[in-house]
Amino acid sequence: MAIKALAWMVRSFEPPVYCYHEIVHNRLVVDRFRDLGVEFVDDIAEVPPGKPIMLSAHGSAPEVIAAARSRGGYVVDAVCPLVTKVHHEVRLRAAKGYRIVYVGHRGHEEAVGTMAVAPSSINLVESIDDVHALSAVDTPTALLAQTTLSHRDWEGILAEVQNRFPAVWTPGRSDLCFATTNRQSALAGLTAHCDTVIVIGSANSSNTRALERLAREAGTARVLRVNTADELPDDLSGTVGLTAGASAPEDLVDEVISRLRPAHGVEEVSITSENEYFPPPRELRNLLRSLELAMTVSLGGSSTETVGHSDREIAASDVLAGLAPDPR
Repeated sequence: MAIKALAWMVRSFEPPVYCYHEIVHNRLVVDRFRDLGVEFVDDIAEVPPGKPIMLSAHGSAPEVIAAARSRGGYVVDAVCPLVTKVHHEVRLRAAKGYRIVYVGHRGHEEAVGTMAVAPSSINLVESIDDVHALSAVDTPTALLAQTTLSHRDWEGILAEVQNRFPAVWTPGRSDLCFATTNRQSALAGLTAHCDTVIVIGSANSSNTRALERLAREAGTARVLRVNTADELPDDLSGTVGLTAGASAPEDLVDEVISRLRPAHGVEEVSITSENEYFPPPRELRNLLRSLELAMTVSLGGSSTETVGHSDREIAASDVLAGLAPDPR
């Protein structure tokens, strides 16, 4: 969703389009957008007034959102709906007087944005030792999580928090992202058959690193993380397992398979099918409707005859492949 949303921004506005933090944690995707005239910033103050801004999929602090809107340009918040759910729970539980224990990686953009929702009510923990260090409180306790954690990171801390605070509140639906947990489950199903596991993704991608750790913990003899097919070594042999972080483009996976040239073909390990769909952010849907209406009327059509977008059927990888770099 976030990749397609930024692609629409690139199509709709003269460059540069500004993006607060990397749109997703994948080096190739970010570099491709840089080639298209997108400027990635770590401070909203770096954005000139009036310029279009996109906020990344990892979620932004409330003060960052307010600062972006104060610049006077068009602002699109491409936060993942699963992160929005966690922000909502933080806000709701804090308002009810809960002390919130948040399981996440210190310094990760998603964790920073989530903790900023209710900074005086939330404690970040990364390990069981961090749980032991939590002080006892008289207020009720709630437990929430960064969406890209691994099952193992979450389950161990969950058990320890429940041991220390038996009445802890947890959400009815897991905070963990289905796109990451499905990959982790699939990888767990193939590691026993592999001499080497290759994980495609960037070093700053939490869910990519979770896959890498999972493969190592499973006892795989050799685990490699690569950004591109060019980083593959020439001495691979035996059975190779391949997985990718959630924001790795499909064409990158295809390039790695092509470079591996498997002598005995490719077997796909599938544990489920994903049919979840996140529509473009509300601000972008409004923009696209306005552009579509203007185009329809300019061509002599009726204002009631706009053609619906088929965003659901369009893959992010295809959108990226179809974008040409800014000729200037």
